Amino acid sequence: MSTEMHLIGARVRYGPLEALHGVDLPVPAATVTVLLGRNGAGRTTVLRALAGTVPLASGRLLWRGEDATRWPAHVRARRGLCLVPDLRAVYATLTVAENLALCPAAPDAALDAYPALVPLLPRRAGTLSGGERRMLAVSRALLTPDARVVLVDEPALGMSPPVAARTYERLAALTAERGAAVVLAEQRLPPPGALPRGTLVHELRRGSLAFSGEPAEVATWTPESR
Repeated sequence: MSTEMHLIGARVRYGPLEALHGVDLPVPAATVTVLLGRNGAGRTTVLRALAGTVPLASGRLLWRGEDATRWPAHVRARRGLCLVPDLRAVYATLTVAENLALCPAAPDAALDAYPALVPLLPRRAGTLSGGERRMLAVSRALLTPDARVVLVDEPALGMSPPVAARTYERLAALTAERGAAVVLAEQRLPPPGALPRGTLVHELRRGSLAFSGEPAEVATWTPESR
């Protein structure tokens, strides 16, 4: 299993507060990686550190073995990184159709995954429900054909169970069909069957990695079992 990106000893600070405490996190290619953690655990900060939207206070980021620590976010995006944040992931003043038109591919794959967006195409994104906004936001990942790394913060937030299941299915397909590394930040593990075989799980607690393993191991893991 080759490694697409690798955070090494990553520390991130927001002013005087340190959000990540020396995190070592490999991101394998063609694999789904799930970052678990409560609010404030550091999972969103890990995504931002990978994307380059926050700088590392110390540590390194390797991308296919090349030191990418100082690459700005736009350079990482040009090299194939797609970030779907949990907030401000769509342009509220643009219509759904205009948001989709900003993506590098035709909207067919997104509208096939989310047919509920079709009647919403003329509506401004700011008028959508939370689940509808997430569908539109995740569409960015589906419509970026050259993405090598796809980072999605809370992909199914606000979605109904059937739509959430379809979302996980389409994101997992990016690993099989495109060889992309997909990293999902979640408060809790998605339901059984939602994640493909070979998925890796890392749990963050207070800015440090507390657990790494397979989804089936999460339910039986305790700090004492490490």
